[in-house]
Amino acid sequence: MHMPGAATDEAIVNPAVAAELAWQRLAPADWPLPPEAFPAEATLVGGAVRDALLNRLGPEPDLDLVVAGDAVQLCRQLGRRHGGSVVVLDAERSIARLVIRGWSIDLARQEGGSLLADLQRRDYTINAMALPLTEPGALVDPLGGLQHLQQRRLVAVAERNLVDDPLRLLRGLRLAGELGFELDPTTLTWIQRHHPSIAAVAGERVLAELEKLAGAPAAQPQLIACQALGLLRPWQTQPADAAALAACSPEAADALELTSDERRLALPLARLATLLDAAALAQLRSSRKLQQRVDGLRHWQQRLGGDDPARAAEALPEEERLQLHRQLETDLPALLLSWQPATARHWLSRWRDAQDPLFHPRPAIDGNSLQRELGLTASPALGQLLLHLMRERAFGRLKNHTDALQAAREWLASAHHCGERAPRRD
Repeated sequence: MHMPGAATDEAIVNPAVAAELAWQRLAPADWPLPPEAFPAEATLVGGAVRDALLNRLGPEPDLDLVVAGDAVQLCRQLGRRHGGSVVVLDAERSIARLVIRGWSIDLARQEGGSLLADLQRRDYTINAMALPLTEPGALVDPLGGLQHLQQRRLVAVAERNLVDDPLRLLRGLRLAGELGFELDPTTLTWIQRHHPSIAAVAGERVLAELEKLAGAPAAQPQLIACQALGLLRPWQTQPADAAALAACSPEAADALELTSDERRLALPLARLATLLDAAALAQLRSSRKLQQRVDGLRHWQQRLGGDDPARAAEALPEEERLQLHRQLETDLPALLLSWQPATARHWLSRWRDAQDPLFHPRPAIDGNSLQRELGLTASPALGQLLLHLMRERAFGRLKNHTDALQAAREWLASAHHCGERAPRRD
């Protein structure tokens, strides 16, 4: 996907030229349904129009169309004729989705009785432009969205529209972060005025916007604004630390020389963990896995807090050091963002080595082998033995299978000698 650079393209100053350019980029010949499959009044609206003008469309962009009649019925008819799966998104407002050959096509009944009225009910002017399917030279832009694309400015259509769906308050910051746009001062005032209303939005919707914002190219200033505007106050137990949030920056990732894949995983997680704890994410109905990742990262950030976290980490008892690397095996770069680059790069080098026994802890021998070769049975004590052998391997005291078996025998003998419960032998 292209980064937003085409907003400065002088070709889109002229609406007719802009429409032609947008259709070239939308490439309707590649759609799973041809434009003529839709009713004559069908109009492409929203993000696809915006992204076409910005030259940031993906290979299979989501398409949003408004129609004058029953969109759910139309979607079902299209599904029967062309295949795909139909999902009713909002029966009352007549909104449905056709998922076909990897594409998502959303159909919605026109609100307000006309296309103009429909566009006037949308969130931001850059999302309130439309391309009629039967008029390839026309760009419907009643609210100045094209000009705002040129100015790289995000302007809300109306204060009332933000109140009608408070998620749009957060969406404004997310769009600004994704596109690198500036929020209009009046729009910012409206967001600040109505920020408490976001508490009424379903948690999963808030989280979806927040995750997109956390991964956006220009996320940093918008996350700081999000904090300042109080948009996360309903879920935060305390405000995010400004210095910690500043550390989750592209510059920090550059200093560590993170790859694009490493950056894509580390920055969003570090930002989310700075803004919200696991309990807040649970309120937002996040996955259990995301809660665990955030909880683990926050734990080790606090445990190693201070001027020299690397030294604090290396001074941990072996059990804790092993626990650190087990919990953060996939997310270590997110922890390293706030460290001194020289030390962090040393850790990163070890982490990138998939064979490093400490940074990627693995059992020195599997449980089935222990049961087979030492005559043990499955039990919690067997799990303790496996953890012991993992630690021995992680700290370089086991080199091979033979070493692992010998260490297991010694542990069993020691456990028996000390009167501890050892795995039962068959």
